Amino acid sequence: MILAAGEGTRLSPLTLEIPKVLLPIGGVPLICYTLAWLKSHGISQVIINLYHLGEKIREFLGAGSRFGIEISYSQEDSIRGTAGGVKRVEQFFDGIFVVVYGDILTDFDLSAMINFHRAKKALATLALFQAANLREVGVVGLDKEDRVVSFMEKPESPIVNYQPSPTLANSGIYILQREFLDYIPRQGFFDFACDIFPKLIELRLPIYGYRLQPGDYLIDIGTLEKYRKANEDVLDNSKFKVQSATLNIEP
Repeated sequence: MILAAGEGTRLSPLTLEIPKVLLPIGGVPLICYTLAWLKSHGISQVIINLYHLGEKIREFLGAGSRFGIEISYSQEDSIRGTAGGVKRVEQFFDGIFVVVYGDILTDFDLSAMINFHRAKKALATLALFQAANLREVGVVGLDKEDRVVSFMEKPESPIVNYQPSPTLANSGIYILQREFLDYIPRQGFFDFACDIFPKLIELRLPIYGYRLQPGDYLIDIGTLEKYRKANEDVLDNSKFKVQSATLNIEP
């Protein structure tokens, strides 16, 4: 599932008339890179939740035939949060599935993360990266087995008791078991980072962290500065490996 319902207010005025996932990166809409990345790891069915300018996303992507992926949609009448949006379409999922925040641009080995998830027999696995500014991310603590033992979303004060890896941060990409959805209430607004993961960690459920490798590329395009950087990086073949040529989409 690609989460694409948000309004992208931090990217205003760019997102006043263009949904965030359709903003061009190197001349190609952001979501095209996400679809190409997912397809390269064997994913052939995707559902996308819609709210802000959702009709433009649906019009551009259609049923997904030109991307080689079957695309379905979940039109929300109000924002339900990251976890609430996934819960709303729980009937779509069977077994292991992937959740990707729509503003993420990445090229890491998703297949390796899925294998890690299976080997750990995890209920959920979070992709983690080394963060420079901890106040902009969800800070994750792991034990020696890479099990998540602490989670703090955008901490305002110095981090304590986040050992042994206090600089690991939530990327917004998850591998989940279908049973994970049983822990999300059916009605209301619920966020993975603020509401669900902290609760499940307290319950000592098998939540694991998958560490991205030093050469892996990942950026959340949540600000104008990061949007400019993503455009620069996509044009630099040494930094980003998913090229628009693989999409059969003209810039």
